[in-house]
Amino acid sequence: MSHFPFVSIVIPTYNGRALLAVCLLSLRAQSYPADRFEVIVVDDASSDGTVEYLAAEFPWARVAALAQNSGFIAACNAGVAAAQGEVLVLLNNDTEAEPGWLAALVTALMEHPEAGSAASKMLLFDRRDTLHTAGDTMGRNGIPRNRGVWEKDAGQYDQDRWVFGPCGGAAAYRREAWQQAGGLDPALWMYLEDVDLAWRLQRLGWRSIYAPEARIYHQLSATGGGVLASYFTGRNTLWVIARNWPGALLRRHWRAIVAAQLRIAWEAMRAWRGEAARARLRGQLAGLLGLPRAWRQRSQPLNVSVDYLESLLK
Repeated sequence: MSHFPFVSIVIPTYNGRALLAVCLLSLRAQSYPADRFEVIVVDDASSDGTVEYLAAEFPWARVAALAQNSGFIAACNAGVAAAQGEVLVLLNNDTEAEPGWLAALVTALMEHPEAGSAASKMLLFDRRDTLHTAGDTMGRNGIPRNRGVWEKDAGQYDQDRWVFGPCGGAAAYRREAWQQAGGLDPALWMYLEDVDLAWRLQRLGWRSIYAPEARIYHQLSATGGGVLASYFTGRNTLWVIARNWPGALLRRHWRAIVAAQLRIAWEAMRAWRGEAARARLRGQLAGLLGLPRAWRQRSQPLNVSVDYLESLLK
């Protein structure tokens, strides 16, 4: 790149001290010029000594310490508020980036000015030949999907291509696009916040490019999952649909959307003894109860055609 834009990498963390060394050391080893990016670790009122640990072991990382636990999304937004970069990168604390990861993400944005975001190639931390996501897709039934999930990485996703959006665990955003879309919505608390943002960016006309050389390894559910993930995924799936799907798409696909929710509810009821299954049902109920409020939030611009958005659905 002839111009190296300044990049801010924002890492939200809550009681994740044990994970941070691997993540931060991999950032220190990036091929991207060290003077052209900053690392901001947002500590969400951890009780494991994260702030003191970072000060002692990683003094080059900026730390934004929140006074009280505010949730994943609020932590991300706090980091962005402190960021100085032209490119904003959200990164989970349970990741390890290959040396060329950041350069590949930024290059993808620079080569595609119509892209508001760039997606990493995420692989499993403990099975490094297995994909977690090669960019996210959106189903016609309203269920987001990780492209290539659980597949062996045999080069089948080694081409740049447009995707619906990036997984927020390792995603780059053009600051201009982030600001136009309004960033992440704290009302979602956690889970599907990246899908909600991807919808708003797509509606505004910002595309998302997948960068296959931006390789990163992810420790699945190291900082979440289980009951928490089940509840918020159940709730937020419904809210994201209500807020973002244009009426024409809802009319075309409402049967598939309803069928998917009924199937999820049925599977959860069959596994009723499981705590996560019960949490998923509670999440769906909370999502239904919150639909009127979510529907009232359908005010964001639609700068692209419905047929274009239809073309993104899989």
